[in-house]
Amino acid sequence: MSWDRQKAILERRLRELDARLGEIETSLDAPRPQDWADSATEREGDEVLEELGVQGLREIGQIRAALGRIASGDYGDCARCGAPIAPGRLELVPEAPLCADCAGRKAT
Repeated sequence: MSWDRQKAILERRLRELDARLGEIETSLDAPRPQDWADSATEREGDEVLEELGVQGLREIGQIRAALGRIASGDYGDCARCGAPIAPGRLELVPEAPLCADCAGRKAT
């Protein structure tokens, strides 16, 4: 089976995340206001940006792993049980490494 569509989706999302992380980094590196109250408010915003950055890095790792599975020919097979991952699941979550059954067991 050809995974060209999923690969294109994953690569596009990777580019989007790289751009977003660059914007976050630029914002975090910006000079802080001299006023203490303004600086404290900005620090709260920085904490939100840092968490978004962490989430973005996590998603980048998942996307790169999925692209690796496409390259190795393992994409579409559950990393836990080896069963095929439903095409609908891969449409919704193209980086999914697990079938719905295994993903459900992981959460419990």
